[in-house]
Amino acid sequence: MKNTIKLIAACAILASATSSFAAGSHAGGHGTEAIGKPGVAAKVSRTVQIDMTDNMRFTPSTVTVRKGETVRFVVKNSGQLKHEFNLGTEKDLKEHYEMMKKFPEMEHDEPNIASVAPGKTGEVIWQFTKAGTVNFACLHPGHYEAGMKGAVKVGAGK
Repeated sequence: MKNTIKLIAACAILASATSSFAAGSHAGGHGTEAIGKPGVAAKVSRTVQIDMTDNMRFTPSTVTVRKGETVRFVVKNSGQLKHEFNLGTEKDLKEHYEMMKKFPEMEHDEPNIASVAPGKTGEVIWQFTKAGTVNFACLHPGHYEAGMKGAVKVGAGK
């Protein structure tokens, strides 16, 4: 009997989690501390323009910043398809991509992501707190696999 109650409780938790993703949006919880933190607009040291196209590429696909720098990414969607600019570790991006394949209409409300409709522009303001590489990608189904990804190279700092 105890095991049956545990199984029912686990199924209820799983069902509610699945329905919240199926509803089309989610926020938070992607472990962004590994890549930095949301930036403050007043502390932006420079703006980087990034273009997204339907040939599944970002231009530029590599950006160099300094540790501690706060950057405003202005992301333009020059294509006819919806695209996104999603900063993360390679591991987190791959995990999120698997979720996006299951729920392709998922909307995001996270400071490290800009979902951009065709012909529109979005932005991400981010402070890079650790040296190393921070990846970015479009995680709409098929886009990541087609090579729509890039990297921010974070140097030692000032």
